[in-house]
Amino acid sequence: MKTPKVDYRKLTLSNITSPQYRHLLLLGGWIVYFAMYFITENLIPLENCHLIHIKLDDIVPFCEWFVIPYVSWYLLIIGSLLYFLLYNVKGFKNLQTYIIITQVIAMIVYIVYPNYQDLRPDVFPRENIATWILGLIYAFDTCTGVFPSLHVGYSLGIASTWLREKSAPLWVRLAIALWCGVICISVAFVKQHSVADIFGAIPMCLFAEWFVFFRKKKEEKI
Repeated sequence: MKTPKVDYRKLTLSNITSPQYRHLLLLGGWIVYFAMYFITENLIPLENCHLIHIKLDDIVPFCEWFVIPYVSWYLLIIGSLLYFLLYNVKGFKNLQTYIIITQVIAMIVYIVYPNYQDLRPDVFPRENIATWILGLIYAFDTCTGVFPSLHVGYSLGIASTWLREKSAPLWVRLAIALWCGVICISVAFVKQHSVADIFGAIPMCLFAEWFVFFRKKKEEKI
C-alpha cells in the first residue's frame, strides 16, 4: 500500500496556508462554483435562455443505461482528487486548477449566453432502475446551463491528469481514460446534454490543457 506524500493528520486551520498544506486552498474553487451554480440555475429565467439543439441530437437514441457511467462521474471526481491529494500533490494541483478553469469558463458562458436544452423525454419509454435514477436527476438538475458541458470538461481533465500519472500502471491509466470517454458520450444518451455541449467543451479543455500542462513548460524553457 502506498504511503501518503503529506501527513494531513497535522492539518489545522492555523497552518493550512503553510507550504505543506496550502494546495488545499484550491478546493475553495468548489465553494465559488456552487455559488455561481445556484445563480445560473435559479436566477436566470428560462425565457432568457437560448436553445441548444443540433441534428445529431435527433440521431442519438435515448438509452437510460448510460445513467450508470453518467452518475459514476461523481465518484470519478472524488476518487481522483483524493488519490492525487494523497499520493501526488503536483497532480492534485494540476487537476484542481484544470477543474477551476473549466468552471470559470463555463460559468461565464452560462451568464453571458444563458442556454438550455429540450431533449428530455416527456415520458420514459420503459420503467426500470435506470429510468428511476434518471428521473431523480431530471428533478434535481434543471435543463439550463448546459453549453459547454462540465461533465465533459471535468472528465477530459481527469483523463489528461491520469494519463500523466507515471506511478500508476498503464492499464489503470488507460482504463480511467476509457471511463472518462464513456462518461463524455453518456451525457447525450441520457439526454442531459446536446451533442453540441460535448463539442463546446473541447476548446474550453484545450485552453485548460495549455494553461495547466504546457504553459509552465514553455516558461521553464525560456
